[in-house]
Parts: sequence; C-alpha cells; structure tokens
Amino acid sequence: MLLDINPQNPQPRLVAQVVKILKDGGIIAYPTDTTYGIGCSIFSKKGIERIYLLKQREKKKPFSFICSDLSEVARYAKVSNYAYKMLKRHLPGPYTFVLDATSIVPDLLVTKQKTVGIRIPDNRICLSLVKELGHPIITTSANLSGEEPIGDPYLVDLNMGKQLDVVVDGGILSADVSSVVSLIGDYPQVLRQGVGDVSWCEG
Repeated sequence: MLLDINPQNPQPRLVAQVVKILKDGGIIAYPTDTTYGIGCSIFSKKGIERIYLLKQREKKKPFSFICSDLSEVARYAKVSNYAYKMLKRHLPGPYTFVLDATSIVPDLLVTKQKTVGIRIPDNRICLSLVKELGHPIITTSANLSGEEPIGDPYLVDLNMGKQLDVVVDGGILSADVSSVVSLIGDYPQVLRQGVGDVSWCEG
C-alpha cells in the first residue's frame, strides 16, 4: 500500500497512521535523505526477523537505526565529548555513525564488538515518524542484499509492497547510500564512502 505524505510538511494524521503500524510490529518503507529505507521499531523482534527475510540478509550483519535527535542518540550509544562534536557538526545528514552501544539496544542490533550504527537523516518524514513513535526505527536500504537501492517509491511498492505493511511515498529520491564513519577511538574512520562528504576524516 502506497501512502503519500508531504515531504515538507508531513501530515500528523498520516504520520500517526504509519506509527500505529510500527507500534503493532509492522514493517514499512520510508524516505530518508539518501534513498528509501525499510524499517520497523527497534523493539519489534518479529519485525526485525521479517526484514532479515525480506532483505535476504545474513543474521551476522546487524541493522543500523534512526534516532530523532542527539539526545536520543545518547540513550542508545556511548557518546564521548569528541564524538558529540562530530555528531552535532554533521547531523542531520547522510551519515551513519558507528558508536559503542548502551545496554538498552536489543541484542539483534549490536555487533560482536558491541557497536551500533546510528543515523539522523535530513528528512522530515522519517524524523517525524521516529519522534511520534518515541524510539528509533531500523534503517536499511530498500533492496535485496547485494542489489542497487531503490529511490522510486512506486518501484519499492512494485518489488516489495506485498511483503511490507505500507510504503510511505515521499517523492522520488536518489539511489545513493550514506557514508559510514566509525567514531570508536580517537579519530574518525571511514568504513564506507557514500553521499556524505568525508574529507573532514582525512588525517
């Protein structure tokens, strides 16, 4: 099911409709500031399992998740003064930052190194969803593992709609991915070059 939400001024009634699906353990496709993502509540084990099946993704590769703001990031990750400065400078934006996880993060989302990947995309729709939900949602690109991300909500619906509870239409996006930067340790480490400029990580 396609649900058209205004990307500049997300309608509260429609946001609430999608959030109800998330609270009920459903999985959705939604726009970010890069491409379309697939997600569910981070506390929905059933939803997370469904996304692993949909993505055909190995269980040893945990998903990242979206927070609504920096204060929420601090609930789910250990943020040093240095890391906070980096987050504040570059978020919201097209980055996934890797940080040490706190104990509140579900085990399914924590790597063997006890780290998590966290995003705050510059997209009003997905941030409205997370804020209304009251806790983070999973973020993974809308594609099968190994295939190109999909930036067209109609194609997301065509390819995956039957396995999703709703596809939020926020307009045509790129098929790009976020840059992944680790803030573990004293210096930022680029793990994946994506849309976000990472020249500030050099040296």
